[in-house]
Amino acid sequence: MKRLTSILNAKKLLKIICLLITVGILCILPVQNVQASSDGLTGQTENSTVIEEPGDAENPEDIQELNIANTVTIEYNDGNGQLNGALRILLILTLIAIAPILLICLTSFTRIIIVLHFTRAALNTQTAPPNQILIGLALFLTLFIMTPTFSQIYTEAYVPFEAGELTQEEALTAAVEPIRQFMYGETQRKDVELFMDIARLDWNGELEDIPITVLIPSFIISELRYAFFMGFCIYIPFIIIDMVVASALMSMGMMMLPPTTISMPFKILLFVLADGWSLVIGALMRTFAYG
Repeated sequence: MKRLTSILNAKKLLKIICLLITVGILCILPVQNVQASSDGLTGQTENSTVIEEPGDAENPEDIQELNIANTVTIEYNDGNGQLNGALRILLILTLIAIAPILLICLTSFTRIIIVLHFTRAALNTQTAPPNQILIGLALFLTLFIMTPTFSQIYTEAYVPFEAGELTQEEALTAAVEPIRQFMYGETQRKDVELFMDIARLDWNGELEDIPITVLIPSFIISELRYAFFMGFCIYIPFIIIDMVVASALMSMGMMMLPPTTISMPFKILLFVLADGWSLVIGALMRTFAYG
């Protein structure tokens, strides 16, 4: 019992010694006063980083001299607006964020990737080719199909805008027009009429009278229709192979053996001998109006 008491007393003594040492160190350190600069200086330089005090501006020229370079501003005068650099960067980052959606919905990517998926599903190869290969192939095929449209956007919108011949609104309108022409060429009339009826809008059959909010969903529905029809055509020869193999297995009494396991090598053999990828991709590319 006495030994335990001595140990506790030694611990208390050690804590008191540590506390005294800490207080001594704090007393030795020099005292430094930290306060806001009253003369407008920051840091250790002799020049102030504040050009003028807040509230000293009396006209727009004085506002430009204030220390507000890192803010987002919009200048507007008599109907003529101009975006500063920070706001342009914000808009560019926003466009980059929605670029995948635009790529999927406004180009030939939807039809291509669905047809490629149906081809893989008909072969029953599960993950061969893998998703990365299919998406990469769909992207390059989309670039091939959309090259004339992208070239038209570059020559009619980007180049004149950089040369100062078009305003931002005019350049945006000029850039959207080739996309509208591409979508309209791949969209069926009944799909446009469907959404025009839903929106209660009159349409005389011209592209100029179709709002972009109507053209985009009409284009997507038409793409889905084309893609599923091609997927059905691709499935037909492989379904015949499955039926033949299933009938042969049943006639031999091999009920427990999955027909797909036996039919898959024959599907791959037929696809290779018929040069299936060339046929599928060639037929798919010819469904688009290139150029």
